[in-house]
Amino acid sequence: MPGRRLVTSWGSLSLVPAALLLGLMLHGDLDPAIALPSLVIVVLSTLAFAFRFNGELGRLAADAERLARTLDLRAGQAGDLLRANETIIDQLPDPLLVLSPDGRVLRTNQAVRTAFRDELPAVLRHPALRDAIALAAAGSAQSVALSLPVPVEREVQATIMPLQSAGQLLLVLSDRTRERRVEQMRADFVANVSHELRTPLASVVGFIETLQGPAADDTPARIRFLGIMAEQAERMRRLIDDLLSLSRIELVEHEPPADRVPLADLLRRVAASFEPRLPERQTQLTLRLASDLPAIAADADQIAQVATNLIENAMKYGRVGGHVQLSLALADGPAWPAGAGLVLAVSDDGPGIPRAHLPRLTERFYRVDKARSRNAGGTGLGLAIVKHIVNRHRGHLFVESEEGKGATFSVWLPIR
Repeated sequence: MPGRRLVTSWGSLSLVPAALLLGLMLHGDLDPAIALPSLVIVVLSTLAFAFRFNGELGRLAADAERLARTLDLRAGQAGDLLRANETIIDQLPDPLLVLSPDGRVLRTNQAVRTAFRDELPAVLRHPALRDAIALAAAGSAQSVALSLPVPVEREVQATIMPLQSAGQLLLVLSDRTRERRVEQMRADFVANVSHELRTPLASVVGFIETLQGPAADDTPARIRFLGIMAEQAERMRRLIDDLLSLSRIELVEHEPPADRVPLADLLRRVAASFEPRLPERQTQLTLRLASDLPAIAADADQIAQVATNLIENAMKYGRVGGHVQLSLALADGPAWPAGAGLVLAVSDDGPGIPRAHLPRLTERFYRVDKARSRNAGGTGLGLAIVKHIVNRHRGHLFVESEEGKGATFSVWLPIR
């Protein structure tokens, strides 16, 4: 024990004066009557001091040990509290960042990493946000609306609050895209429906009035008019279905999908659904799907809709008795964006598309040949739906066509 060793050391030290007194007494230089009592006093005094010092040292050691245990306990509690705070911040539903006064990112939560993924650097470079951060660093909370045009249009409300005690800034990003799009969708839906439904609705109303009047007893006319009315009603149904589908897609366009989907299996099922319809157009549909392709982050229903719309267009606007090809392969070559990706392509051998029309193909209700499109049952929304689905998947749509040599619609999708 440390205390016992200390007492032994002090006892050994007392032997020095004791030996000196004993030597003087043996040489006759000191009277034994004086030397012996002095010898006893030296030894006892030394030992008493050692015991007294050892007691003080023991108490100090015990106090130090208690202090160390307290500090360890407090450090453990502080660590637990810090981890709990980090967990709470990470689970908050709104994207949250902690910034230094000069705008450097110190930490983020899971909502930021999920909602913004690759777009966060562009958000932090936004001029309006940089100005708001500078004002917040001076001590006043700021709120600013940000419009992000790429990769898809988004509306974000940014709130920056200074944390005076920590010398940091708290940035909360609230995505307002859904609310803005709901408002825009209402206006667009009314405008589109009122414009596109006017013609077929007027046609149906006119035929009804005719059947109620002059053609009331004309059986051949009634049969012909009812057939036209059925066609117009079906056209209106398709138009409303496509408008609703487009609205639903636009509502979630800013939220990239997270499910992993093996596209080759999905495209085989889509192609199989066209088998009953191929004889009507005398069209041959072939598949060229590469093997061992990785699954990608995608919405299976929406990718199926992309393939369906492209195949339907190829069948409608290709030649009767023609050939349509559906392919899927790894992106290879300088024509595709940087980074790993898959290319889904639909080709036909029809009359092709004049070059002047290519830039506008994905506009709502844009038709290269309006009469032919209506006769084929097209609504003018199929490629607009494809464009918005591709945008949601952070992909790209490419169109290649030459008059008289068919057209190829290719969709590049990233492998994340």
